[in-house]
Amino acid sequence: MLRFCSKRTVQFFRGTLVTPNKSRFYATARVATVTGNWKNKAAIAALATIGASAWCMEQAHCDAVSDDRQRKTEGPITDKDPMRLRMEAFIKGLQNRIVSEIEQLDGKQFTRTAWERPEGGEGITCVLQDGNVFEKAGVGVSVVYGQLPKAAVEQMRHDRGKDISADGPVPFFAAGISLVIHPHNPNAPTVHLNYRYFEIENPDGTPKMWWFGGGSDLTPAYLYEEDAIHFHQVLKDGCDKFDKKYYGQFKQWCDKYFFIKHRGEARGVGGIFFDDLDDKPADELFSFIKEMGNRFTASYIPIMKKRMNMKYTPEMKEWQQIRRGRYVEFNLVWDRGTKFGLQTPGARIEAILMSLPLTARWEYMKEVEEGSREQDLLEVLKNPRDWVPLD
Repeated sequence: MLRFCSKRTVQFFRGTLVTPNKSRFYATARVATVTGNWKNKAAIAALATIGASAWCMEQAHCDAVSDDRQRKTEGPITDKDPMRLRMEAFIKGLQNRIVSEIEQLDGKQFTRTAWERPEGGEGITCVLQDGNVFEKAGVGVSVVYGQLPKAAVEQMRHDRGKDISADGPVPFFAAGISLVIHPHNPNAPTVHLNYRYFEIENPDGTPKMWWFGGGSDLTPAYLYEEDAIHFHQVLKDGCDKFDKKYYGQFKQWCDKYFFIKHRGEARGVGGIFFDDLDDKPADELFSFIKEMGNRFTASYIPIMKKRMNMKYTPEMKEWQQIRRGRYVEFNLVWDRGTKFGLQTPGARIEAILMSLPLTARWEYMKEVEEGSREQDLLEVLKNPRDWVPLD
């Protein structure tokens, strides 16, 4: 990897030479560009010995990680800082607030794991397993600097129409919060939330391309229409504060995206989903992201309080396990975020697969009874509804 951050007076160059026997040689040089004062002469001599032709220049990028790390040591992040740092600060704060709310409801503490990515970045994964209310709850934050692999570049070009003018890896930054909560009680729904910011960098560390993405959706095992209406209304009220068209567009996008194609059914009763959002100034869209992220507890906690102590039968629990099997199928076969994570070098697999339930079930040729509550759910999954009026 070669890092070149032209904004700083001191520039750091790192390179890797891969020889025929796959051994690696590392060399580092430091150059004070303003004064022309060369230091670390041994390293510079090593660079000269290697020769310019030996450098993997297609690996060159500026990931801005050094600048951002330095800025975070200087004091609180403000609105004048790059969006990278502002998004990171927000999602870490949101994670803490959501974890606190879930712990109060469950009575059990999350296990917190802080991790660093060797290629650049860090994250915090909070997981609660076998709780009093929740079978598994995961709330993860990731902040990633690195190179977008060629496979991921091709996917963005083909699937999303991104005009990325590069034949090899390109520098990128991504920060996001993701949560999935699976309750014990089959009357209580699973919920998912994800909000993220992505940018492709110029050589000087400024964003060449940027966009926001995310959303939140509800996945019940048993249908309670009032729960679906409440969940969607909270999301619509947030969307309407920024653009009256957002909710209708993002609700339809959610129904289309969270669709298990090989089953011909939706994953749940929907919510909102959007990606590649850059139709307004970044500051305005960041305010929108914060609004929707902060609405999570209002959308989900009231539902949980109504359903978490309801009685249920072993048969209801088995049906919940089958529905969780569908959840697994979507995440592993169709989810774009999972695919991107698995393609990213140095990715933390445990964090990527955090969304999977602790338990699930697959029964051969499972049939539901005519007129049953299970059939009521399947009818909605095969024919998504508009739970609140669309403007």
